[in-house]
Amino acid sequence: MRRLLLDTHVLLWWLADDDALGVQTRALIADTRNEVLVSAATVWEISIKRAKGLLEAPDEMEAVVASEGFSALPISLRHAEQAGALPDLHRDPFDRMLIAQTQSEGLELLTVDALIPQYGTRCHDARQ
Repeated sequence: MRRLLLDTHVLLWWLADDDALGVQTRALIADTRNEVLVSAATVWEISIKRAKGLLEAPDEMEAVVASEGFSALPISLRHAEQAGALPDLHRDPFDRMLIAQTQSEGLELLTVDALIPQYGTRCHDARQ
């Protein structure tokens, strides 16, 4: 069993059945033996960008995440402290939170962001 955290674009690609999501990544997400998590930071980012008209995404993301069989990952105070203490390689606060959560919880982050592996975070290239 693998514990997988979806980066925001990976969640959106999965929901849209977008070809940008690699075959191996699709199999990892679909494998019911794996625990797939979605961070509160991801839903927060989607909500902000949707309100600004920068992307389209389903309403009621909590229900969407649950209907996909994914687990919600709340943001804890420990996650917040760890995100703030990360080296300043990545300036995106949402990605910094995903990095902190991945490290704190022993997860593997599914992403295409080339900066994230520089933190020593376990990642899987979502284009694969």
